Amino acid sequence: MRVAMIGTGYVGLVSGACFADFGHEVTCIDKDEGKIARLNEGQMPIYEPGLDVLVARNVEAGRLSFAVDGREAIGAADAVFIAVGTPSRRGDGYADLSFVYAAAEEVASLIDGFTVVVTKSTVPVGTGDEIEGILRRARPDAQFAVVSNPEFLREGAAIEDFKRPDRVVVGLEDERARPVMAELYRPLNLNETPILWTRRRSSELIKYAANAFLAMKITFINEIADLCEAVDADVQQVARGIGLDKRIGPKFLHAGPGYGGSCFPKDTLALVRTAQDAKAPLSLVEATARANDARKRAMAGKVAKALAGELAGKTIGVLGLTFKPNTDDMRDAPSLEIVPALQAMGAKVQAYDPEGHEARQMLRGVDFKAGPYEALEGADCAVIITEWDEFRALDLERVREVMRRPLMVDLRNVYKPEELRPRGFTYVSVGRP
Repeated sequence: MRVAMIGTGYVGLVSGACFADFGHEVTCIDKDEGKIARLNEGQMPIYEPGLDVLVARNVEAGRLSFAVDGREAIGAADAVFIAVGTPSRRGDGYADLSFVYAAAEEVASLIDGFTVVVTKSTVPVGTGDEIEGILRRARPDAQFAVVSNPEFLREGAAIEDFKRPDRVVVGLEDERARPVMAELYRPLNLNETPILWTRRRSSELIKYAANAFLAMKITFINEIADLCEAVDADVQQVARGIGLDKRIGPKFLHAGPGYGGSCFPKDTLALVRTAQDAKAPLSLVEATARANDARKRAMAGKVAKALAGELAGKTIGVLGLTFKPNTDDMRDAPSLEIVPALQAMGAKVQAYDPEGHEARQMLRGVDFKAGPYEALEGADCAVIITEWDEFRALDLERVREVMRRPLMVDLRNVYKPEELRPRGFTYVSVGRP
């Protein structure tokens, strides 16, 4: 099938490349001429394991291309995907749909023959109705169907998630779209992937509800971690004990410095605003957002406590800045709260992250280093914020030698106390004695 993918950000580029790998003919479209030029040269705008190889393979096979001008691709497409950003609107937390609506306007002028217009971007309930209205007003003569097809991609595992998903959700109001969507996802039949066919508004809400639930699960175990510290219990044992219950499950029960990234922070806020407007407030989700913000701020206090409350003149070696490993995404990363708070208390911060290059523009006054041991050179305290694999097996003898003081605050529980303390470290973790 012929697919036009509007947007070459995280969702659009991964989805477009994976659809091409399924055998479809895909054109990814973006107004950013520099980004398209770099993609045509094989340079990826984001870090996602395996994406460069996937893109190169499908470009070489002639199934994947990139363009600034979408006229030809959209006119020829069986399905046009809108995969542009929906950031939180400044000041009120609502999803900013300006890019979505602009894409819909463009699509309206270019579609030729029956076309399925698919919203891949995360959008509030009712956005599909608005897109349909835009298309209908602009082109009363056009033959189209508007579909909701939310993405459930985890950064760092996006290709696997697209090709072997737990489920595919398709929300539609026009049955003419069903065979088109079924054909697009037909390669998943081999794995017997469940496809949930539902109404468009339900599909839009499924995405927000899923992210809000996972955000609540993370926040729950983080608060349990605080309780564990107060009563001398171990949050990892508690998490395992409740995670073995099949009704709960083990995922997203890892205590840490709070959630961040491109989805959970903005999606929980957008869902809260939708619920408030519908006069059906979601008090649990509202509390989750507040608790997560407070958690990030509290982590700097945890570091200060480990240094007896005195950070002035101290050097802190930070390992990991991105919101999670295997991504270069800095959006709402805990480090963006923790590092400035440490600096405000008088600490000098030197840091290393394998892919967090954006941090150089977002964090001021930080001494960025080329590796983990350089970041810990002369440090009074090591702080692990992101659990990159290369931090899981540090040469602890070397770490102790390069640091001024063998003190580690592990905000991801990468290590075990019994591994660090016999080596002479003072070790502080999250939710453990």
